[in-house]
Amino acid sequence: MRKREGLSKEERIRLKRDFEAIYQEGKRLHTPLFTIFLRRNSVGFPRIAAVAGKKVGGAVARNRVKRLIREFFRRHKDRLRPSTDYLIIGKKGAEELKYQEVVRELHFLLQGERKDEELHQPGE
Repeated sequence: MRKREGLSKEERIRLKRDFEAIYQEGKRLHTPLFTIFLRRNSVGFPRIAAVAGKKVGGAVARNRVKRLIREFFRRHKDRLRPSTDYLIIGKKGAEELKYQEVVRELHFLLQGERKDEELHQPGE
C-alpha cells in the first residue's frame, strides 16, 4: 500500500479565525507573483493555506496555482520554520509558471524570511 503523500488536515489552515489572525498579525513578504503572510502558531509544525486571487485567470488556473503552492509546501515543509503558519497568495501571472519557477520564486522568498529573526524573538 502506498504512503499518503498529500497534506494532512492538521497541516492546512482552514478556520476563518486563523486566516483573520494571519492577515492582522502576520508578517508580510512579497515577490512579483506571490505574497506570503507568516505568523507564529502553537501547534509545533508549519501549516499552509494556498490562495489564488480573483485576477488569476479562471477557476482552472486558480486551482493550478493553489496545487503548485501546496506541492512546494509538501516537498519543502521539513526546511521551513516549525510553529509557523504560511498563507501564500498567488498573484496575476502566477498561473503561467511551471513548478520549477514556483520553487525558485518561493524558495528565494523563504530563504530571505529565514534570515529575518523578527518573527521568532528569543525568549517568546
